[in-house]
Amino acid sequence: MITHTDRRVTGKSWSSEVRLDGKTAIVTGANTGIGKETARDLAKRGARVILACRDMEKAELAVREIMRDTGVADVIPSQLDLADTKSICEFAEHIYNSESSLHFLINNAGVALCPYSTTADGYEMQFGVNHLGHFFLTFLLLDLLKHSAPSRVINLSSMTHKMGRIHFEDMNSEMSYHPAQAYAQSKLANILFTRELAKKLEGTGVTVYAVNPGMVNSDAFRHLNNSIQTFMKAFSFLLRRPAEGAYTTLYCALTPDLKSGGYYSNCSQAECSRAASDDRTARILWMVSCQMLGIRWR
Repeated sequence: MITHTDRRVTGKSWSSEVRLDGKTAIVTGANTGIGKETARDLAKRGARVILACRDMEKAELAVREIMRDTGVADVIPSQLDLADTKSICEFAEHIYNSESSLHFLINNAGVALCPYSTTADGYEMQFGVNHLGHFFLTFLLLDLLKHSAPSRVINLSSMTHKMGRIHFEDMNSEMSYHPAQAYAQSKLANILFTRELAKKLEGTGVTVYAVNPGMVNSDAFRHLNNSIQTFMKAFSFLLRRPAEGAYTTLYCALTPDLKSGGYYSNCSQAECSRAASDDRTARILWMVSCQMLGIRWR
């Protein structure tokens, strides 16, 4: 059961007794933080949970912890590096070979505010992992999601999307790079992807949601300079714990009859920025993303 009453978060209360026996979920970046807490809750509900992580040693540690805490054994580590399309392809192939169904794809993993670097395929790291990596993963797993319908895709965004703009003239930030701008662009892209994907999946039984987990005390911002990290630690009591940061993800996974394509925050539908509501930008981003990845997805 989830009960939500912490005043630091919203002051709301929400709980669910939904069981997920016989259901399968993939949670990316589930070895730590919000992802691990999401996986833990899904496992408690009886789901088969695949922890899709870059670092297998950390993934195996998380699996052992979740199994110890929940008393369930159906939690599986699997290697996935979202900064490498070859790894994404290998992961998807493994899933098709090992799983007969997939009911939840939770695109949780991400990098934040890192110095400029590129993925194995040459994409700016934050855009490449946070948006393109999950875009490509969803593309590859979509047939299994459709086969398993009703199923759900949940994309973790951020309130920082409101500061974002899609720089179509410089998608890889080669002309200009600022860590915060690149991060905000990637989080805006998560919502635009959700919006467009929901339209394309109407009538398939696959629904899609974008989630703002709120300000969470986790290692996601490990690239911040020491003075800012010290400041955040001093005021960590104002931040959500990772388990609290998972509430809205779980709300979107478990609550029936939610609007597909919507943006959710604090366990309810919320308003996103004007840029995140722009259908034309969403369509263009979809086409550009397909071109960058070399795929056809209509």
